[in-house]
Parts: sequence; structure tokens; C-alpha cells
Amino acid sequence: MPGLSFDNYQRNHFLTTRGYGQPTATSTGTTIVGCKFKGGVVIAADTRATAGPIVADKNCEKLHRLAPKIWCAGAGTAADTEMVTQLIASNLELHSLHQNSQPRVITALTMLKQHLFKYQGHLGAYLIVAGVDPTGAHLLSVQAHGSTDIGQYQSLGSGSLAAMAVLESHWVPDMSKEDAMKLCADAIESGIWNDLGSGSNVDLCVMEVGKDAELYRNHLTPNVRSEKARSYKFARGTTAVLRESIRDILDVEETVITFGSASVDAMEVDA
Repeated sequence: MPGLSFDNYQRNHFLTTRGYGQPTATSTGTTIVGCKFKGGVVIAADTRATAGPIVADKNCEKLHRLAPKIWCAGAGTAADTEMVTQLIASNLELHSLHQNSQPRVITALTMLKQHLFKYQGHLGAYLIVAGVDPTGAHLLSVQAHGSTDIGQYQSLGSGSLAAMAVLESHWVPDMSKEDAMKLCADAIESGIWNDLGSGSNVDLCVMEVGKDAELYRNHLTPNVRSEKARSYKFARGTTAVLRESIRDILDVEETVITFGSASVDAMEVDA
């Protein structure tokens, strides 16, 4: 059967009974948010990807396209969020062709939650799903184990507490598009400044009723690298030459020795 293998579970359990330490979960860091406004919805994310204490990618794209008018923001394991959203995007396209209509946001959410529930949280994908369809604008979230939430604003990831503080303080019903974009950007910046797992830039995606989604890649760049105080490029000749040694290399002489026909045994050929 295709899918993930959990054979290592028995191995880890055996090692634990023998007194060995069980492998620990990988710590991830991200801040993703979303909020609804009058006639649409906005999602946003930071762009830092971490590998433990190391910043692996300063400009990682965490906003994933599921359909022309449906996008999602992913937190958790980067490979899981990338592959899960690609799979669901492919299935949504097939579903749309079969139905001969644009996919609904609830359809995308159902596909995601059914897929993640099968793996009982072992796929580390925490997603905020947003989009518009004939029924209006929608904002929902799905956890790695398959549970879902619906709301006017959402935040997930290690910086979600800092982001939620901004959302709860400044969100109001029927916001304008510009106010919603600023609110989401401010919430992501709150995660960037207060969470070590979040950082770099702010990405936005805006979905309005009757329009295709619009991606604002690197909408804000609050962490532009400043110039160094001085240049550390040294001019040629800065380092002194302490000793110089020249070694003459003798060319190899080559002598060709030829053998006469009399001294070479004739090749035996089987009749």
C-alpha cells in the first residue's frame, strides 16, 4: 500500500524498553495568520525556515496555492506542508474538471482534513485555509491530526500567541482591504520580533469575491541586512611573503624500444 511507513515505531519502543533514549520531535518555528474583511480574506506568513537552532532559509515561501481563488498558509514541517498542499491542489484541479465548476473552500478543507486524519498527526502540517467561492469568503484552519476551526481571524505556529494578541486587539468586523492587509502584516511582524523561530520578511495573499487571488511576495522586508562598518577585502600584496622556494623539475625521458619480427612469437590461431 502506498503511503508512509511507521515501522520505526516498534524499533523506538524496543529501544525505550532497553533503557535507550527515545528520539525527540523536531522543533519548528513559524508565524501564520489570516483575517476576513468586507468582501474577502487575507492570509500572511513570515519567511524564516529553521533547522533546529539554524536558519536554513531566510526567504522561504509559506503561502501555498490550492486553486486560483483558494490559498493556504502552512506551519510545521516544511516538507510536509509543501507536499500535502501540492497533493490537495492536484486533487482539487481534478475535482474541478470533473464537476466543471470552481472548487469550494470547504471542499479543499475536507480533502485536507481527511488526508491528515489518516496519519494521526504524524504529518506535521498545520494550515490556515482561505479563499472565495460562490458562497462568499471563508477562513478556516486545520491541525495536523485533522481537526478544524472556523473564525473571523486565525493564527498558527510558534509565534501565534504574539500574532493573536495583535489580531484580538485591532480586528473589527467589515474591515477594509487595506486595513486587513496592515493588520495581518502587523501580526506577522509581532511574531517576527517576539519568536526566535520566525523572522525575515512578510508575505501576503489577498482573495476578494469575484477576483483571483493576489500574492504579495515580500510585502514587508523589516530585516534588510545593513552594510558592514568597513570592508574586509584585502588588496593584493597585503600579506607579506616570508620565504620563496623554486624547485626545478626534470623532464621525463622516454625511450621507445621496437622488437623485430623474428623475436616475436607468431600468434597461435586455432584451425
